[in-house]
Amino acid sequence: MNKIGIFYGTEKGMTEMMAEVMYRVLGDDIASEPVNVNRAKVSELLSYKALILGMPSYGVGEVPGRTTGSEEGNWEEFLFRLDEADLSGKRVALFGLGNQQKYYARFASSLIHLYHHVAGYGAEVVGAWSTEGYQFTHSNSVVDGKFVGLVLDHHNQPELTKTRIFDWLDQVKPALMEKLN
Repeated sequence: MNKIGIFYGTEKGMTEMMAEVMYRVLGDDIASEPVNVNRAKVSELLSYKALILGMPSYGVGEVPGRTTGSEEGNWEEFLFRLDEADLSGKRVALFGLGNQQKYYARFASSLIHLYHHVAGYGAEVVGAWSTEGYQFTHSNSVVDGKFVGLVLDHHNQPELTKTRIFDWLDQVKPALMEKLN
């Protein structure tokens, strides 16, 4: 597929909403419509060379899915199906949602699992994001002083969401587009 694939898991619809915003910002000429991983096929994800993957935070940094109380399948089930997939040659940007006031000691910690899975399957992960402007005490999703992808806290900082999305897409778009040529 010669477009950027956007896949997300969602609990209450917020991750889906952010994926839709990213799709509209990028435009349908370079990005495919976002797909919920509970309806996605592994072959569909593997058909893309460049991907944006999004997930909500859950619990104490767990991967959202049926064992964590999700009513529908989520990343837990999709990653199980993706197990052993070869993602080498693919470039992936990650985004996650979190609540830094309520979960300040594990802010957006679920995203690290997605990072380890796709990097472990051979993908090149791009789009590390600064921790500046957030107030939290710990996040498993911080590696080398940065988040492993864009982190959004639409609960507590809704006024920063669009700016963060635009700035992050400006950062990752060239790297993702490079894989399409």
